[in-house]
Amino acid sequence: MKKVVAIKEYCVACGLCEVYCATVHSRYPDSVLKAFKLSPQKPVSRVFLEKSEQWSGGIQCRHCKDAPCIAACITGAMYRNRDGIVLLDEERCVQCSTCVIACPYGLIKESDMGGRKVLLKCDLCYQLAESPTCVTYCPNEALIWVEEGETL
Repeated sequence: MKKVVAIKEYCVACGLCEVYCATVHSRYPDSVLKAFKLSPQKPVSRVFLEKSEQWSGGIQCRHCKDAPCIAACITGAMYRNRDGIVLLDEERCVQCSTCVIACPYGLIKESDMGGRKVLLKCDLCYQLAESPTCVTYCPNEALIWVEEGETL
């Protein structure tokens, strides 16, 4: 399975990974302007920009092989698809947040979407043909799409 890897030396903490991720998961996936200006609530990214003096980079769900979030989910809303991607079925999710607690990386987030709590996590943009949106739009190639185990 492929995964997203952050290369800290190339990241300038511009935040475009978050902007484009939020856009592609909004009502207006093809327009940043419409996604942020016309949506009833601000779109939310599934990739999170970590910044410190020593390191910056976009981080997202690791799609763990043992996936503690799947084991913790009481409704079966967290599951692994046939490609190995850990996904969240929003219709089955009861927002109990056990997956949030179980995630060893803290990469499943709670968000308020127009007065209702939702849980969000990276889905690797599995519905797209090429690579995740955060990788596609990173201007410095600080996020790359590699086969698991591949060395940089």
